[in-house]
Amino acid sequence: MASNLALRVATGLLLVVAMLAALFLLSTIAFGVLMLLLVTAAAHEWARLASLAGTSRTLFVAAIFVGGAVLLGLGVTYGFAPVVLGACGAATLYWLAIGAPSVLAQWLPATALARALVGFVVLEGALVAVVALKARSPALALAAMAIVWIADTAAYFTGRRFGRRKLAPAISPGKTWEGAFGAAIAVVVYALLLLPLARRAGYAGPIDAVSIAAWIVLAIALVALSIVGDLHESLQKRKANVKDSGTLLPGHGGVLDRVDALLAAMPPVALASLAALHDA
Repeated sequence: MASNLALRVATGLLLVVAMLAALFLLSTIAFGVLMLLLVTAAAHEWARLASLAGTSRTLFVAAIFVGGAVLLGLGVTYGFAPVVLGACGAATLYWLAIGAPSVLAQWLPATALARALVGFVVLEGALVAVVALKARSPALALAAMAIVWIADTAAYFTGRRFGRRKLAPAISPGKTWEGAFGAAIAVVVYALLLLPLARRAGYAGPIDAVSIAAWIVLAIALVALSIVGDLHESLQKRKANVKDSGTLLPGHGGVLDRVDALLAAMPPVALASLAALHDA
């Protein structure tokens, strides 16, 4: 148990350091290539959970890679605004209109093709979101991802200490309502701490009671979406009868196991930044 925990912590720290280095040391193009490779690895795992095999799996992974390369190429060449509107808009619409209800109903698309289409929308939307945020500002991208990390950490410790009522026992028995509330509180505090940096990030509107309330509502909504993303992948794993999405990350399972919450939360962040922030 102790050795597994040590491995998990070591891998987690390495991932954080690697992400920080990628965000602040790599160019947008190099960062985009790295994220494309990461998403391609995640596509292998999604294909497994979606029961794609053989040629179908190869075609799906190839479509993710080629589609991602095209979207990033368009963003770098012509600007990310239209790419974010298309890819992140589609992903956000999925999570709000289909992803969240499917988690509540414990339902997934019946056919492998439908699950593959969902994977394409979700993975490409998250890819575009993270790279577009990095292109605007590495600090903005980090601040956005930190929302998910803080929510996940707060939910874990709050749930362990106060957790009594199960959030989704049939999907993820370890999650509790108390953990979810703890995540929301922690992220609201974090969001308020970010307010003095709003102008530096490119926000030119008034910072008043209305805008602060809207910011808090957005932060809570992102917590909810991050939980939906986590539960969505847990549901996929239960349907596929596997414990982890993969084995690429020692002590952590697969790539999807680490980015499931980000998949749901990052596209709406990219859309919000496009709507609310001017070029800093």
